[in-house]
Amino acid sequence: MSPKSVLLWTMQAAVFWLVLFVPQLIVFLLVNEPPTWELALMIATLVVGVLHTAVEPSWRYRVHRWETTPDAVYTLSGWLNQEWRVAPVSRIQTIDTKRGPFQQMLGLATVTVTTASAAGPVEIEGLDHEVAQQLVVELTNTTQATPGDAT
Repeated sequence: MSPKSVLLWTMQAAVFWLVLFVPQLIVFLLVNEPPTWELALMIATLVVGVLHTAVEPSWRYRVHRWETTPDAVYTLSGWLNQEWRVAPVSRIQTIDTKRGPFQQMLGLATVTVTTASAAGPVEIEGLDHEVAQQLVVELTNTTQATPGDAT
């Protein structure tokens, strides 16, 4: 993981909580005598949002890990519920890269490894864009050289 992924996750969390908080603030300011439950809800949203934005990104950074070998792709992700995933190279069907606006701004990317697994694709988030490109090339070459039908 790139250390810049902490900033990415902080930005994502801040946007999420701002989308929830700003409408509450607008309604609170427009109402002549807002009820106390409205103020309590607004304060709760602000407190939880600030705590989440301050704690979650660095916690995720400490937990998230990934590794590739000639046999498999390994990922560990999550911050409350942690998930360890292993995708055998012989089961890989596609390898994709995605970059949202924040990722582009920070020079980051996410690599998605799709297999025939019912658990869904394996995602490696928070990679430097160059590392992601190298990983896609490496996995593509390894997958092509590995016998199997990816099913």
